[in-house]
Amino acid sequence: MLKQTPLNAAHRALGARMVDFGGWDMPVQYSGILDEHNTVRTAAGLFDVSHMGEIEVRGPEALQLVNYVTTNNAAKLAAGQVHYSGLLYEHGGFVDDILVHKVAGDHYFLCVNASNQDKDYEHIAAHNRWNCSVENHGERYAQIAVQGPRAIEILQKLTATDLSAIHYYWFADGEVSGAPARIARTGYTGEDGFEIYVDPGQAEARWNELLDAGRESGLKPAGLGARNTLRMEAGMALYGHEIDASISPLEAGLQWIVKLDKGDFLGKAPLERQKAEGLKRKLIGFEMRGRGIGRDGYEVRVAGEPAGWVTSGGPSPTLNKNIGMCYLPAAQAQPGLAIEIVVRNQPVEAVTIPIPFYKRAK
Repeated sequence: MLKQTPLNAAHRALGARMVDFGGWDMPVQYSGILDEHNTVRTAAGLFDVSHMGEIEVRGPEALQLVNYVTTNNAAKLAAGQVHYSGLLYEHGGFVDDILVHKVAGDHYFLCVNASNQDKDYEHIAAHNRWNCSVENHGERYAQIAVQGPRAIEILQKLTATDLSAIHYYWFADGEVSGAPARIARTGYTGEDGFEIYVDPGQAEARWNELLDAGRESGLKPAGLGARNTLRMEAGMALYGHEIDASISPLEAGLQWIVKLDKGDFLGKAPLERQKAEGLKRKLIGFEMRGRGIGRDGYEVRVAGEPAGWVTSGGPSPTLNKNIGMCYLPAAQAQPGLAIEIVVRNQPVEAVTIPIPFYKRAK
């Protein structure tokens, strides 16, 4: 039996094509992936991300636990600030990638990937030796994302909270259409936008109000298909693709979320060894030069020899070319290298290029 978000009926009423996404019945597209992708880049898209998980850490020693189980330094966060971080196993591979929100000195709110929520909760709780509680609260929240250059003007119609005062990777607790809401200026598309956390019972009303408020600004509902092409263009990691239990943040190009000088944390020693000894593999972008699309899992060859694999790949609607990300030996993971992607047993020419592929104009 597939899990359903509080917006399931709303998606079906809009004619969305629904798919099984990690055990959740989710919309993959409404008007089409290309149309939804371009709408987010030029106006705004509305996403149901209520399948994402929420874990809360509370208590006088909440910071100690959060800093021990994550790679970034939560001690640097101010109340109302968010950062991207990694949950690691002792060997330095990913349990998950997460967003850490500091609500107060004794309260941290973690947004985690849907399929990993229970695993993440158990991992954090198993390492809780401090005076704090760990609560698995995914069922208490629905999450709606409005993403795109016109997101702020659309959402501002429904809230008294001054959205311009919420800087990128900050949040505020306020109201949306009179209902309590946590409004975070984060996102997974490479565009400006907001994630709205509300009570599940309020989700459908807020969704419909946002669609109405955004109609004249070009807002459209967007599904998981466009979410994936948008995040890939922005070079954002997807758990199970660019990162997993076998991959470290250093290999994934995420060294910026690893603070080795903050004190002890899970996975620190293996990361220090990797840094000292040098990486054996690294993530790099590529652009197809021959006819074909480099899909997830395809073999990558250098000078005709197997060298790595594609983690994510597909057409880039914004750039109008076929792109992707792959792992290669560290010495070869440099822009400008001629490589081949094996597509249906045929090697197709490609070239390595930097990540991200797309950056929005500020």
